[in-house]
Amino acid sequence: MPLEYTYMDSPVGQLLLAGRGEVLHYLSFPSGKMCFQPQPDWHHHTAALKQAKHQIDAYFSGQLKQFNLAIAPQGTEFQMQVLGALQKIPFGQTRSYKDIAQFIDRPKAVRAVGAANGRNPIPIIIPCHRVVGADGSLTGFGGGLDTKLFLLRLEGAID
Repeated sequence: MPLEYTYMDSPVGQLLLAGRGEVLHYLSFPSGKMCFQPQPDWHHHTAALKQAKHQIDAYFSGQLKQFNLAIAPQGTEFQMQVLGALQKIPFGQTRSYKDIAQFIDRPKAVRAVGAANGRNPIPIIIPCHRVVGADGSLTGFGGGLDTKLFLLRLEGAID
């Protein structure tokens, strides 16, 4: 069964959401290195993913700190470990790539953690924006550093 996709406006631009039923598979920012377009076999459905849209709106309005959505990210076993660790970073906090590597018991895999973080198919919901450099600096982000900065400020993680 092909995925359905829809768009929604947000403070960081128009987001693309794709999934099956109410299960979210992908979220794309309007720009940045992880920006992508609907695939040819996807079907546009304006009313798709209502729950995801509702929760994302609540997040941006400051009314939601933890998402409760059905999601279906895809990736290797290692990537899925990293995505699982990202979901454990509390709202308003950050972690370093090294912290994530240690959390998944792969302390030498810092670069691989960075690569897996960069391939997150469902940003915001899986909060890869909460991962920063070891010195606290903002590092690469699939939606662009301006978007990352906006999200971290929205959550109160940085000034």
